[in-house]
Amino acid sequence: MALKEQITADMIAAMKARDELKTSTLRMMKAEIMKYEVSGKDKVATDEVVLDIFKRAIKQRKDSAEAFTTGGKADMAQQELGEIKIIEAYMPAQMSEEEIRKIVADTIKQMNATVADFGKVMGMVVGKTKGKADGSLVSKVVKEMLK
Repeated sequence: MALKEQITADMIAAMKARDELKTSTLRMMKAEIMKYEVSGKDKVATDEVVLDIFKRAIKQRKDSAEAFTTGGKADMAQQELGEIKIIEAYMPAQMSEEEIRKIVADTIKQMNATVADFGKVMGMVVGKTKGKADGSLVSKVVKEMLK
């Protein structure tokens, strides 16, 4: 089953279970998918596109939760964190730092890279870890290993 259909099925199940947080979160995500599909000519939300939409949503919610926490609105921050947990359930498992280090080391060795080749190394590593690793963690590891 495609991710888009899984979201719809899970949303219906959440509605039947009267799980308000999950229902509202999945409705928002379904709306984001539909917005993407109607935004242009012949656009179809493939699983890869849906994962990109979810990645952006998680980042937005993390930023919002941080802002709410800073502003003293702990209840709203908790809601954002709850939504993050629901969305992350649809994301593929993230690579560990150790796995990323191995890929970076192999890439640096393969390219015979120096500090000046940071951008090229990042491009190669991000291509290999797309969707499976956090970009900021990849950047940190590449910087460390190129020194």
